[in-house]
Amino acid sequence: MASVLSLPEPLQRFLSKFPLHTYSPIQVISRCPSQKPTLWIAPPRTTAVDQAFNSDILSTDVECLKWQAYIALRGLTNIAVRWDISPEGGIDGRLPCLHTPVFGDVSSELLAPRSIPGWVNGQVGGGDDPLNGYSDELLKDESHAWVSLLEGVVHAALTLSEPPRPALSQLFLTAIAGGRALATTLSPPPAPLTGLSSVLPPYGANITLSSVQGQYAEAITSLSERLGTDHWFLGSENPTALDALAFAYLHCLLYSMDSTRIEVTRRVNLVAWERRVRTQVEAAFTVA
Repeated sequence: MASVLSLPEPLQRFLSKFPLHTYSPIQVISRCPSQKPTLWIAPPRTTAVDQAFNSDILSTDVECLKWQAYIALRGLTNIAVRWDISPEGGIDGRLPCLHTPVFGDVSSELLAPRSIPGWVNGQVGGGDDPLNGYSDELLKDESHAWVSLLEGVVHAALTLSEPPRPALSQLFLTAIAGGRALATTLSPPPAPLTGLSSVLPPYGANITLSSVQGQYAEAITSLSERLGTDHWFLGSENPTALDALAFAYLHCLLYSMDSTRIEVTRRVNLVAWERRVRTQVEAAFTVA
């Protein structure tokens, strides 16, 4: 029976050139176990660590900064951050991720962004407010519109204002990744990269900063008028998730190209609000 099921001799000789080696598993022992919650983020603008100030502790990635602001505005402090882990090392190949320490019988966990609010609620309480911190149902519904505005045209302007890439890589980025992602957030949808006069079928999206500049300026104006002199957006008594999102975009915009930064700097209340919130967010984190 063994001879019937054996591989042909030519195939055996070929496979013998690629032997299969099995190694014993490597035991991973953490020499420095995490002593406090650690947020994995994209790097800040500079990686020089200043022990006196935390001015270089905020991520340059708006998604990571949003969660930094969310954690800080919920009242948590003494949260460590590290930026030496690439996005591929995070859950689903994305950052941020929150690494929680061992506490009693609770083992250490690595949490994706969607699990961070539940963890925060467990630390500070709450989470059972059906209005999510807003004064009434109408303001809660209005917050959804502001989130859409920030994650739509404002996000598009911020992305398009990043430093230019080499021409070829920029073409593929716009056609495959950035263009398609941004096209779903804009109204009306942008024109495709290839048109009727092209030998290629319609593909990608042709999005430029100038094409969204008008909508972006209107969005920043509306955001400034809605904030007014309130302490938090929509007149909330305490900071909400909308405040965390607004801070992340305003902070990143203030460090972007002049064409997008100037729209924010013209609004004194937005600049003052960002500066005040930034102080609170920076104070909540330390370098791991």
